[in-house]
Amino acid sequence: MKKIRSSKVRSTALATHVRVTALTLALGAAWPVMAQTLVAQAATEQQLRETVVTATRVAQPLSDLVSDVSIVDRETIEASGATGVIDVIARLPGVQISRNGGQGSSGSVYLRGAESRFTAVYLDGVRLDSQSTGGVVWEQIPLSQIDRIEVVRGPAAAVYGSDAIGGVIQLFTKKGEGAPAPYVGVGLGNQGTRTVQAGVSGGSGMVDYSLGLSHERADGFSTRVGAAYNPDDDGYRRSTANAKVGLQINKTHRIEGTLLASNLNSQYDGSLTADDRNHHQLRTGGLAWLAQWSDVYKTRVQVTQSDSKYSTTPNFYMTETTLRNYLLQNEWRLGAHLFTAALERREDELHNPATAFVGDLQRDRSQNALALGYGLNQGAHALQANLRYDDDSEFGGKGTGSLSYGYAITPQWRITAAGGTSFRAPTLYQRFSEYGAPGLQPEKGRNIEIGTRWSQGASSVGLVAYRNRVTNLINFGAAGSCASAFGCYENVGRAEYKGVTLSATHRIAGVSLHGSMDWQNPRDLDSGRQLARRAKRYATLGADTMVAGWTLGAELYASARRYDNAANTNVLGGYTTVNLYTSKRLGRDVTLLARVDNLADRDYQTARTYATGGRTVYVGLKWAPR
Repeated sequence: MKKIRSSKVRSTALATHVRVTALTLALGAAWPVMAQTLVAQAATEQQLRETVVTATRVAQPLSDLVSDVSIVDRETIEASGATGVIDVIARLPGVQISRNGGQGSSGSVYLRGAESRFTAVYLDGVRLDSQSTGGVVWEQIPLSQIDRIEVVRGPAAAVYGSDAIGGVIQLFTKKGEGAPAPYVGVGLGNQGTRTVQAGVSGGSGMVDYSLGLSHERADGFSTRVGAAYNPDDDGYRRSTANAKVGLQINKTHRIEGTLLASNLNSQYDGSLTADDRNHHQLRTGGLAWLAQWSDVYKTRVQVTQSDSKYSTTPNFYMTETTLRNYLLQNEWRLGAHLFTAALERREDELHNPATAFVGDLQRDRSQNALALGYGLNQGAHALQANLRYDDDSEFGGKGTGSLSYGYAITPQWRITAAGGTSFRAPTLYQRFSEYGAPGLQPEKGRNIEIGTRWSQGASSVGLVAYRNRVTNLINFGAAGSCASAFGCYENVGRAEYKGVTLSATHRIAGVSLHGSMDWQNPRDLDSGRQLARRAKRYATLGADTMVAGWTLGAELYASARRYDNAANTNVLGGYTTVNLYTSKRLGRDVTLLARVDNLADRDYQTARTYATGGRTVYVGLKWAPR
């Protein structure tokens, strides 16, 4: 019989402190061991060859970057057994998440404690955002189609413009290569979870392609705690299709096209008896022309569009955001120097159809931008400088800049320092809805950070300290100049996101270890209070190994207490959860995967009155001929 999750907070402040402190000591004790262990140089060479696109918007070797970057590849995604994009991202340093229920429910990602809307998100170069709530709608993105994730922590507005106050997350679908490679996967789990996916990829001669289909559903659990909400299970259904096709016209010219469509139908508890449902649609498309004009000069011309639609039944509400981007990017490489120049146009549209309570809302805006970049990698020195000027149809001009420097003290040790400015324009809903204030100004950020990193083979230790201050913060306040008597949006806030992140990886006796510890103080500068749903201390620790052909892995997450409201009166207790996963090749072409989340069946909340799923079990099979 299904266990009803209780709203009672079981973790005491002392117990939480002990758990998080234990992880801190474990990571600290690992530091000297990692610093003294020498392993094969092949691992280092592989890492140095890996390229990253997101940090500067052009492909660069990871070793050349000064930015604070994490990469998650497809092998890691599949081995984890995770079912949601934000569940994978939560494994990374400097990341906290919250979710209003289970899979298919609204979720938030906080990079270095910054608001969820302060992270710019792209899918195959297509910008994703909501001009209603602000920020990407994470539950619309299907993990089944994602092949790689790149996360850049720290402001990147000088490269990407509005939104990138806390960082950038870019998601990539699979690119086809080689002989045709089909695959089929199925999975079952408790809470009525069922998944199926299929696809094929390949490439030969001029054409490469990757096609994928997936469907997942779950009966779920009751997502709201309390007598005022419907006690029925709240499940979801998601269907997704994607395609990526490349045409290599010749050695110097290439055309790429991407399409993705995802439909999500999920239940939520908005009343005591109604079958309340969310309906999500996400459509993305992009077309790019890449030209290599000479050994040192290349260009990229790209046109993209995303449509994000959200509606509810039986109480009708609908909002639809359409985003279009036009990009011309130039890249010159002259020895150790890299010059970039880009022209970009962004167009945002919002449509909220009329309801019984409010009239129709349909607004649009545009931004034209010029972005310049310079990078230097010579000997022990690495430098990255960026300037960008955005001309908004509503606010006029806005300039941003960033400067980063890294110095390799030894081949293993490197120190870095960076500073940058950023902004986010208010959403069209925040300005023109019944709660809106047309005079709202962009939120503005100013960041500084320093870091050090040691790496040797498969072992590494990194330490980053940062401070990001945001002014003109948009909050929802009391009734004022807007049409609503309930409340209005206003530029009255100031926030500071300050902290230290320690991260480490190590391999010893056939076991790969990874972990991170964050100490931070995301706070409202006016009241001095802690920002909602963000803990001051949180940590992750993971390990995996191979035993008799089985990949065995474990993850531990620990969080100190959080508050659910700005007044810091509603406490969300600290928690620790343990997840296990395993996989094994059954013959040549079939792989078995199994995962247990929340092994101890802990009762905790990341959003007040919203339950979490308790212990969940998932088993899957994937057929992929080799």
